[in-house]
Amino acid sequence: MTESTARELVEDAGTTLAAAAATALGAWALVPVFTDRAWVPPVLAAVAVIAAAGLVLRGAGTALWSAIAGDRPVPAIWVGLGVPLVPLGQLAALACLVTALFAPAAALGGVLPTPDSVTDLGQVMADGSVELREQATPALPLTGLLTLTTLLVGMVAVVVDLVAVGGRQPALAGLGLLVLFCVPVSTVTGTIGALPVAAPAAGLALLLWADQHRRLGWRPREGRRPLLGTGTLTALRTGAVAVLIGLVVGAVVPTFTEGTFADGFGPGGSSTGTSLDPAAALQGQLTLDEPIDLLRVDASVDDPGYLRVVALDVYDAEEGWSVGNLDGETSVGDDSELAPLPGRRDGRPVDALITALGHEDRFLPLLYSPLAVAVADPQQWRFDPGTATVFGRDVTTEGRTWSVSAVEPRPSEEELLAAGQLPPDLPLVQRYTALPPLAPEVVDLVSTLTAGRETPVERVRAIYDHFTNPANGYRYSLSTAPGTSGDDLADFLRLRQGYCEQYAGAMAALVRAAGIPARVVLGYTPGTVQTDGSRLVTSDDAHAWVEVYFDDLGWVPFDPTPIDVDRAVELPWAPRAPDQEIDPRTDTPATPLPGPVPSAPQPDQAPQGGPAPQAVPQAAGWVRPVLLGAAAMLGVAVLAAVPAGLRALQRRRRLATGGAGALWDELAAIALDLGLQGDPARTPRQVAAQLAEAAGAGGHRAGGRHGSTQAAADAVARLARAEEAASYARPGSAPPAGAELRAALSTARHGLLAGASRSARLRAVLWPPSLFAGARAAMARRTRQRLRVRPRAPQRG
Repeated sequence: MTESTARELVEDAGTTLAAAAATALGAWALVPVFTDRAWVPPVLAAVAVIAAAGLVLRGAGTALWSAIAGDRPVPAIWVGLGVPLVPLGQLAALACLVTALFAPAAALGGVLPTPDSVTDLGQVMADGSVELREQATPALPLTGLLTLTTLLVGMVAVVVDLVAVGGRQPALAGLGLLVLFCVPVSTVTGTIGALPVAAPAAGLALLLWADQHRRLGWRPREGRRPLLGTGTLTALRTGAVAVLIGLVVGAVVPTFTEGTFADGFGPGGSSTGTSLDPAAALQGQLTLDEPIDLLRVDASVDDPGYLRVVALDVYDAEEGWSVGNLDGETSVGDDSELAPLPGRRDGRPVDALITALGHEDRFLPLLYSPLAVAVADPQQWRFDPGTATVFGRDVTTEGRTWSVSAVEPRPSEEELLAAGQLPPDLPLVQRYTALPPLAPEVVDLVSTLTAGRETPVERVRAIYDHFTNPANGYRYSLSTAPGTSGDDLADFLRLRQGYCEQYAGAMAALVRAAGIPARVVLGYTPGTVQTDGSRLVTSDDAHAWVEVYFDDLGWVPFDPTPIDVDRAVELPWAPRAPDQEIDPRTDTPATPLPGPVPSAPQPDQAPQGGPAPQAVPQAAGWVRPVLLGAAAMLGVAVLAAVPAGLRALQRRRRLATGGAGALWDELAAIALDLGLQGDPARTPRQVAAQLAEAAGAGGHRAGGRHGSTQAAADAVARLARAEEAASYARPGSAPPAGAELRAALSTARHGLLAGASRSARLRAVLWPPSLFAGARAAMARRTRQRLRVRPRAPQRG
C-alpha cells in the first residue's frame, strides 16, 4: 500500500466518523416527535452500522487491491466503480439491522433477510404507514413507526456518508440533516425546543469542520499533522454561530400550526351523524329530526350497561377534550384477554352480539370491560390497552356483526372507601391528571367541594353531587347561552346549562384538579327493549360520561348528566336524586344547531367545556413526501457530487503517480479551476511567476504572514523546476519526485485557494473547469485520430 493510499484511507475514515456523528446529532431533531426516547437505540444503531459498513468496505477494498497488486496505484476506473458499491453495501447492512430489530422470526440467524422475513418486515412497515395516519405528535413509539424512523435516519446516514466521503463534499452533505430537521418542523404543533435545533446545527458545524480540515488541514507538513489547518478556524466559527442560533432561536421558533403526522383520531366524522368522532360534539346526533337506528344488541343480561366507544383523555382549555394517541400494536385476534379488571377482581360477566344497522365508524362499540372480541378480519381491528378502545385500520363497522365477552366492574362501597391515593409520580396519574392552567374560580370551586374529604371516592362524590344535586340549579339543554369569560369550563360552571358532553367534560376536569385520574368517555346508553328481547340503539342514545380510576379497582364510570330514567344506566356507587331533572330529549333548541361536521365553526357551535366540532382535515402522512424528498435530495446530491468526485479521483491518480509532470498537471488544473487562465506558449517558470503572484496577492488579502506567502511562491517555483528537469534534462538525470514534491503541491494549492474568491472556490468544487477542459481535449484527440487520413500510395501511370 502506497503512502498516498494510506493517507487517503485515513482521511476517508475520519470523514466517515464525522459524517456518522453529524447524522446522529441531526437525529436528535426527532426528540419532540415521540412521547419518549424509545426511538433512540435503533436510530443510533442504524447510524453506527452505516459508518461501520463504510469503514469496512473501503478498508477491505484497499487491502484487497494491495494484496493483489502490491504498491501499484488503484486504477481510476476501479476507484470510480467502488464509490457506488459502498452505499449499496451500507443499505444491505441497514436491511440486516432492521430485520434483526423488527422482523427476526423468519430471518436466517435472526439477521439475514429471507423471503418470509421480507414479508414480515413489509407488514411491519405497512402498519407503520397506518400508524402515521393514526398518530399525532408527540407520537407513541410503536413498532411500525420505529421501523420507518430507523429506515429514514439510516438512508439519511447513507446519503451523508456518500456525499461526504464518496463525493469529498462534507459541507454539502449537511443538506441531508435538513431532512431530519424538517420532520419536527412539519409535524409538531407549537414550539420544538432548543435541542432539536441545536443538535443538527452542531452536526452541521462538525461537517463544516471536517470539510475544511480535509481540504486544508489534513496534509503532512514537515512530518507533522497539524490540528488546525487553514480555514478550520473559520469553519469552527461558522459552526459555533449555527449552534448559538439554534440554542437561542430553537426554543421560541413555532412550527406550522397544521403540523401533525396526520389527523390521527382528531377532527372529523360522519356527515350522516351515524358515528361518534372523538373531536366532534354530539350535537349532530342529539338534534336530528328523526333518530337513526344504529345498533342492535342481543345481550346475556337485561341491563347490559353502556356501550363504550372511545375515551377522551386530553384536555385543552380552548379545544376541550380529545382522544390521545392509541396504541395499535395489539390485534383483537390475539389470544390474551383484552381488558381484565385489575387484580383479577370479580365483576358481572356480560356477553353480547352487536349488529351495525346504520352505524358506520372506525371505533367498535363494546361493553365494559372487554375480555374478547370476535369480528371479521380481526387483524384489521386493533386494541388500545390504555383506553380499552378497539379501532379499525382501513375498516369500519358498516354492515358488520361482532360479539364481545366482558366483565362489568361492580365495586362495593367498602372497596371504594379502601382505595387510597395513588402516587403522583405514577405514569397513569400523570397522564390522567394533566390539565392546563384553570381559571381561579374553577380552582376555588374544587377546593371548596373537596375540603375535608379524605379519600379519593369522597372527593369524587363531592364533585359528582355538585352536578346532580337539584339545589345547585344545573339543567339539561341542547340550547346554551354563550359565555363571556372566554373560558368554556368556567362559563358552564357559572351558567349551569348544557348537555352530556359539557357535564362529563366539566366533571372530569374538576376530578383531575382534585388530583384523581379521570377521563371522558363517548358511547351509547343501552337503547330500548324490542319485542324479541334485543335492544335497539339509535342516535338518541349517543351519550358521554366520566370514568375515574381507583387504586386496585380500575376505571369506574360516573354519569353526572341529567338523563331520562328509561335511558339511564344504574350505577349503585353513584345514585341519582329522585327529583333530578331528566333529559326529555324533546327540547327543541331556540336556534337550530348545526350538524356534526360543518365546513366552518359557527359562533354557537362549540359546547361550553367540551370539544368543539371542527372541519375534517385531509389525512396527510409525512412518510411519502419525506421519502420522496430524501430520494430527490439523494439524486441531486449524487449529481452534484459527480464532477467533484471525478475531479478528486483525477487528483488522487496524479498524486499516486507522483511524477513531476503529473504534479505539474495537477497544479495547472488547480489554477484553471480557480479561474487562472494560463498561456500554453509560456514556459513553466513564466507560469510559476504568474501563479506565485496570485498566491501572494491572496495571502495579503487574507491577512496572511509573509512567510506563508513566500512558502507558496517557493513551492510553485519548485514544481516548475521539477517539471523543466523532467521535460528537458537527459533521461535519468532528473531527481525522482517524492513526498517533498507532493508537500510542495499541497503548499502551492493552499496559497492559490487563499488567493481565490469564495465563489471561485465553490465553482472549483462543484463545476471544475479543468475536468471538462480535459474531457474536451480527449474528445478532440479521438476525433482527430478517427479523421486522420493515411497517405495514398503513388499510382503508376
